[in-house]
Amino acid sequence: MALSKITTRKIYEQIADQMKEHIINGGWKVGERLPSTKELTEQFQVGRSTMREALSALKAMGLIDIRHGEGCFVRETTAAELDLPQFDRLLLSRETILELLEARKALEVSNAAIAAVKRTDEDLAAFERLLSIMESHAGDEQEGESADIGFHQLLAKATHNSIMVRLLDSISSQMEIAIRETRRLQMYSNKEVSHRLWQEHRAIYEAVANRNAAEAEQRMREHLDHVEKVLREYLEQE
Repeated sequence: MALSKITTRKIYEQIADQMKEHIINGGWKVGERLPSTKELTEQFQVGRSTMREALSALKAMGLIDIRHGEGCFVRETTAAELDLPQFDRLLLSRETILELLEARKALEVSNAAIAAVKRTDEDLAAFERLLSIMESHAGDEQEGESADIGFHQLLAKATHNSIMVRLLDSISSQMEIAIRETRRLQMYSNKEVSHRLWQEHRAIYEAVANRNAAEAEQRMREHLDHVEKVLREYLEQE
């Protein structure tokens, strides 16, 4: 009898696969808004964090866009995008998480510089709105995380390079899952840490607004070094 390795799949992976099939089979059309996270958690009878992990996995696959304050929308995936690396099945070992951090830093430092050159007035207005939300919700874990993710998505969009946006989605979605799986990372529930994160994002924004590419790179590097330091401290405790 031929034996194969038995794998244990997490609940969010099973949910993501079901939702993926529903999208591929036309259950949700391109451009259509998915049910709210609350509705989905009730439908699948799971916790909110599990549902958010499933949505992050779908975003990493390139199947949905997660728009801050609006919801999740089915996106049109081109053949070229399907050829890009997928991270939804990566083993979340300590080494993999550190590799993701390294890849994210390389990408986002470049994004900051490109955005400083190519950003528009509309981009700046969107940054201002998001930074205001981030500042007013310091210490609110859910809103803080959502605004943080939204900022980096806006920065990628401000490059006006669709490949940069797609790469960030792939990497950051897996990072979101990895960070949640440590279960002890409380970056956004601490008001002092939340305020520092807001200051770091504000500094990146100001460099982009001033079209200072070198400054934008430096500010992004400092911000991600801080995030990496916090995450490494938790990983050392695992």
